[in-house]
Amino acid sequence: MNIQEYFERISYSGPYKDADLETLRTIFQHHIQTIPFENLSMHCGETMELDLQSTYNKIVRKKRGGWCLETNHLLFWALQELGYDVCILGGNSYKPAEAGYTAHINHVLLKVVIKGDSYIADAGFGGAYQMWQPLMLISGKDQPQVPGIFRFMEDNGTWYFEKVKRKHYNSEQSDTHFPDTPELGNIRKIYRFTLEPRHIDDFQELNAYLQVSADNILQKKSICSLQTTKGLLALVGWTFSEMKYNYTEDMDLLDITTLKDEEVEKTLKDKFNIVLENKLVP
Repeated sequence: MNIQEYFERISYSGPYKDADLETLRTIFQHHIQTIPFENLSMHCGETMELDLQSTYNKIVRKKRGGWCLETNHLLFWALQELGYDVCILGGNSYKPAEAGYTAHINHVLLKVVIKGDSYIADAGFGGAYQMWQPLMLISGKDQPQVPGIFRFMEDNGTWYFEKVKRKHYNSEQSDTHFPDTPELGNIRKIYRFTLEPRHIDDFQELNAYLQVSADNILQKKSICSLQTTKGLLALVGWTFSEMKYNYTEDMDLLDITTLKDEEVEKTLKDKFNIVLENKLVP
């Protein structure tokens, strides 16, 4: 594993000698725009190992994507290589259908400290709730980005991550929303977390569980999403969505297409630059 090969994978050719905020922001942006959030392996009959070499080979050399356990682990390695003060944290994602957070930790995110200030860098949530830049870890402050306004709220040592939602315009259906995102007022809760440092091995049991548990969204749906310079692309099952942020004020443009079986692999190649080794069962 070497950092130059990672840079080639994310199409980054800028400076990296200074472990500063500007470099972090630029590398992060390249990372989320070239490495898809995807769980296609489990729908191709492939086992996902939670060791760095396997993740590196899959994402960097085979030009695949990964879920949070993989893509944030790779980013963690890269930032460490560059000299950043970075640690792994664990989060509990919000389940809108149940109006609550998961009982057990099921998400990996990163905390980066630069000149005494803490930032959350999470390249592994995907979809419409993916931050585009690391966010300063400060409670109650609105932090506007292209995808929308993000904020953290802290309560007795537990941090809550949320986003102010925008309306979505679909020319086919004027009042629609991103797939699997029920309306819950103007705020979308995303996940909660504490600042207790974790090691990737702490998530071995979770990694195994998510690949066999029938009741989690990653088992129920094949998912691939990628941030673009203007919005995002997402393939959920046979449903391909393209979103353009800020189509008009406080509104995003959403275009949804239902693909035929033979169009799925072509879409993965053309839109996400992914070529699978094994047959995908959407």
